Amino acid sequence: MSVDMNSQASDSNEDDFGINSEEEDDDDDGGDDEEQGDIVDYYDGVAGDMEQQGADSFDPEEYQFTCLTYSEIQKVLCKEVNSIAAILKVLPAVAKLVLVHFHWQVSQILDRYKSNSSQLLSEAQVQPSSTCRSVPTPQSLQCGVCLQLVRRDALLALPCQHSFCKTCWEQHCTVLVKDGMGVGISCMAQDCSLQMPEDFVLPLLPGEELKDKYRRYLFRDYVESHFQLQLCPGADCPIVIQVQEPRARRVQCIRCNEVFCFKCRIMYHAPTDCPTIRRWLTKCADDSETANYISAHTKDCPKCNICIEKNGGCNHMQCSKCKHDFCWMCLGDWKTHGSEYYECSRYKENPDIVNQSQQAQAREALKKYLFYFERWENHNKSLQLEAQTYQRIQEKIQERVMNNLGTWIDWQYLQNAAKLLAKCRYTLQYTYPYAYYMESGPRKKLFEYQQAQLEAEIENLSWKVERADSYERGSEGELSANDRGDLENQMHIAEQRRRTLLKDFHDT
Repeated sequence: MSVDMNSQASDSNEDDFGINSEEEDDDDDGGDDEEQGDIVDYYDGVAGDMEQQGADSFDPEEYQFTCLTYSEIQKVLCKEVNSIAAILKVLPAVAKLVLVHFHWQVSQILDRYKSNSSQLLSEAQVQPSSTCRSVPTPQSLQCGVCLQLVRRDALLALPCQHSFCKTCWEQHCTVLVKDGMGVGISCMAQDCSLQMPEDFVLPLLPGEELKDKYRRYLFRDYVESHFQLQLCPGADCPIVIQVQEPRARRVQCIRCNEVFCFKCRIMYHAPTDCPTIRRWLTKCADDSETANYISAHTKDCPKCNICIEKNGGCNHMQCSKCKHDFCWMCLGDWKTHGSEYYECSRYKENPDIVNQSQQAQAREALKKYLFYFERWENHNKSLQLEAQTYQRIQEKIQERVMNNLGTWIDWQYLQNAAKLLAKCRYTLQYTYPYAYYMESGPRKKLFEYQQAQLEAEIENLSWKVERADSYERGSEGELSANDRGDLENQMHIAEQRRRTLLKDFHDT
C-alpha cells in the first residue's frame, strides 16, 4: 500500500491566477533531477513489499491527496464562489471575501447564513456592522484624505460610505499591491476595517502589469486561506495540493517531487506535531553555536583510545585496530548495550532539580537539550552517510547485472533494504524533538520504550545493510538464502516498529 495515495496532476501547465485572467506558462520543469546519493523516493515501493511479507496492512501515514495545476484549482474555486454568491445574493467578488474569511468552509458559511445573514456579512467585513455609526451621504465635495475639493463623480465609497477621491483610492491600492497585498486591502477611514472587493480595486490600479500582480496575489491568498489546499513550496512550482481532510501528513508534489507536511508546508516531521517542530528548529538555530562541538565526526575508541571516524550510518561501531564493538552515541560496550531497551536514547532527568539553584537548573536544561540535539544531529548525519551506501548498492547492482550475475529483480531487495532503512531512520530522527518537549509521565515512558525498540531494530538493519554492501560475493556472486532471508526479516521488524510508534503517537 503506497503512502502517497492517488496523487495525480494534469499535463497542463497553465498558470491562471485570476478567475478570468491568464498568466504565461512557467517552462521550468522543476527539480526532477535528484542529487546524487539522495534517497528522495524511499517511501515508494517499500510498503508493498512489506505487506507481501506479512506486515500489518494498516499504514498510519496513508493519506489521500491530489496534485492540481493552477488552472484546475481556478475551476474548483470558481465553482465554490458562484455557489456562495448565488446563495448569499452577493457579487462573486464579495463572495470571495466571505469564503476567505471562513477559510472556504462552505458548510459553516451556510449554517451562519441561516441563523443570521447580516451578521455573517459584517463578520466577514464586507458589510458595515449594524452597531457601527452610519456615515451620512457627504454634502461636502472635499476628500477626507487629501482635503481637496473634487467633483461629486470623483468621490468613491465602499458600503460604509466613507468617501474619498479616486486619486487617493488609486494611491492607496497601488502602494499596498506593490507591497504584495492581495486580499486584505481595507477602507482608508480610521477604525474602518471594511474589505475592498477585487472588482473595486482592479479599476483603480494603473497598468496591466500591476493588475496581473494583484491577480497573482489574490490567487495566492485564496489558496492559502483554503482549508483543503496548499501551494507546493517547491521553487516556481505551479502545483496545488488538494486534500479532503487537512492533517499533518506527508505529501509529495508530482511535478517537482517536493516532499512536505501538508499542514505546515515544511519538511515532513512525523511523529512530531507542527508547532513542536517549529519550536525545535527555532531553538536549534538559536543554540547552534552552543552545539557546534557535537558536529565532530571523530571519537576515541573507549578501549584502545585510537581516533575513529564515523563513515557509515550505523551506530554499532567496531574499532579497526582492537575490534572492540561499542555504541557511537554513548561509547558503551555493544554486547551489554541492551537488546530490549536502548538506555542511551532515553534522557535521565534529575528529579531534585527543582530544588536546586537557578544556575544548576540552567545547566540541567542545557544538558537535556544537548542530549536530544546530539541524537537528532547524529541521525541526520547517518541519513547522509546511508545515502552514500544506497548509491553504492545501486552501482553494485548495475555492475552485477551487466556481468550477468543475476537480474535487477534478483538484487532489488538490497535497494529496498537501503530505502526502508532511510525511511525508518527519518522517522526516528523526528522522535527526538517529540521526546524533548514531552511531559514526564506514563505516556512518555511508553513513547521512550517504543522509540528504543525502533532504534534497536534500525541499528540492526543498518548493520546488516552495511554488511551486505561490503559482502564478499561467493562464486555465483550472490548472498546466501539465509543472509537474504535474515535481511528481509529485519526489514519487516523495523517497519513494524515504525508503524506501531506512528499509530500510537502521530495522531494529529
